[in-house]
Amino acid sequence: MNRLFGSKSTAPKPSLNDAIKGIDDRVGSLDVKLSKINAELSTYQQKISRMRDGPGKSALKQRALKLLRQRKQIEAQKDQLESQSWNITQASMTTDNLQNTMITVDAMKSANKQLRKTYGKIDIDQIESLQDEMLDLIDKSNELQEALSTTYDVPDDISESELDAELDALGEEMQYENEMAETGIGMPSYLNDEAVGTDNLPTFIDEQPVEENPAKVAS
Repeated sequence: MNRLFGSKSTAPKPSLNDAIKGIDDRVGSLDVKLSKINAELSTYQQKISRMRDGPGKSALKQRALKLLRQRKQIEAQKDQLESQSWNITQASMTTDNLQNTMITVDAMKSANKQLRKTYGKIDIDQIESLQDEMLDLIDKSNELQEALSTTYDVPDDISESELDAELDALGEEMQYENEMAETGIGMPSYLNDEAVGTDNLPTFIDEQPVEENPAKVAS
């Protein structure tokens, strides 16, 4: 059978992108043909516009009419190919979207499976027990800190009335000292400004009076 109908082809089947590329190549070749026809029609149009009516002009018109029909056929074929290319492009886009959707779904399934596996290893009761134990340790630590921070032989706090009395007493004492300093009563007389001279210095009991020399007095 293989000898009669040939061996089965092992070549890979064309993809949608291959089909789109093939159609685009055919559209490109049709564009080249249309350019040539348009150039010939332009030449015929220039010649016909300069010719008088007659057999020659009629012959050129027939040729131009034939080219115009070819151009319409090629344009119709080009439109069909472009429509096919657009349909295949949409099919390719739909296929890509479906593939992306399947990839996303597979990723979500894998993540969901992993989450279930992970959460299956977590014991909520054990976590709550750890939290309770941690709170107990924190309370014990706070109690220990309070015990270590206890002070001894510290007098009771001073009330606001006692503070005001102490401040008033200090103010009166400072005012008294200022007044005594201004009047000079509060310091010895030999330290006053008026008693700066040597005559006003105090005499000491154990010192003998100094007698003046008579010769100096006579002179």
